[in-house]
Amino acid sequence: MGFRMNKYKTEIKWSVIFSLMTLGWMLLEKLSGLHGKYIDYQMYLTNLFAIPAIWIYVLALKDKKKNFYNGNINYKQGLIFGIVISVLIAVLSPAIQWIISFVISPEYFPNVIKRSVELGYYKTIEEAREYFNYKNYAVQSTITAFAMGVITSAIVAFFVRTKQKKEAE
Repeated sequence: MGFRMNKYKTEIKWSVIFSLMTLGWMLLEKLSGLHGKYIDYQMYLTNLFAIPAIWIYVLALKDKKKNFYNGNINYKQGLIFGIVISVLIAVLSPAIQWIISFVISPEYFPNVIKRSVELGYYKTIEEAREYFNYKNYAVQSTITAFAMGVITSAIVAFFVRTKQKKEAE
């Protein structure tokens, strides 16, 4: 049978859109000072990323429902679609994290390492460096992208699925 690119073009499109949104979000964090002057707030405000992340999954699933399934999608089809997107996003995650770490905000790790030691989250700079580094973040972002993507897909697929009308008795 083989891999049919056309069958997965919607999944590829939305995984790229999600990845670009992630880069945009990190640029916004950097420009707003959350990777420098206001780094103390970053660990809280970065959680707002869930809003556009979920919204992209909703838009992606609606796109697949409308343009691939002709307006009718069941829960299983929606869930599988979301899992495929999650896998693709996870595969892209190390590259996206590399761009964030070395292009968009190379000062983030030194800043967060210094501040986490100042606040007592870590006893030494070396301990903080073990956690705050590209390799660790690349692994974390890959696992998190997949896990949160599957959870989000399970929920979004429930709401976007085509509801079956009960027959009149």
